Amino acid sequence: MTERVEIYTDGACKGNPGPGGWGALLRFRDRERELFGGEPLTTNNRMELMAVIQGLSTLTRRAAVRVTTDSQYVKKGITEWIGNWKRNGWRTASRQAVKNSDLWKQLDQQAARHDVEWAWVKGHSGHPENERADDLANRGIEEMQNEEFRMWNPE
Repeated sequence: MTERVEIYTDGACKGNPGPGGWGALLRFRDRERELFGGEPLTTNNRMELMAVIQGLSTLTRRAAVRVTTDSQYVKKGITEWIGNWKRNGWRTASRQAVKNSDLWKQLDQQAARHDVEWAWVKGHSGHPENERADDLANRGIEEMQNEEFRMWNPE
């Protein structure tokens, strides 16, 4: 049996667009690592993508990985749509520019470094790891906003 890294991801946004955060929980054997971050003006879809990009980019060598996300946008984008987007010069079937193509390109590059299995779970349905990823994403917003506050209000 091949050992696998488990990555659970989520993105959050307070307003869309608005302040956003991403979170990733990585698990390998009996070890866990939590990652999170935020941006002052972004979208939920960008934060969902960023969570996966950051999770995969943390891995230092090729690995078998299962990425679990509650975003159909991420799962379908990387497993169904991205091939056509690349063939069409990062254009959709209706010849429109692919939204968030900068992040899709990063995700494609990170996913190519690993043997990735993609899984989807319904968000806010009590899945323990997805709930933790959601908490991390919201922490990313909170920490980013606290840092912005400290920049403007030095103590």
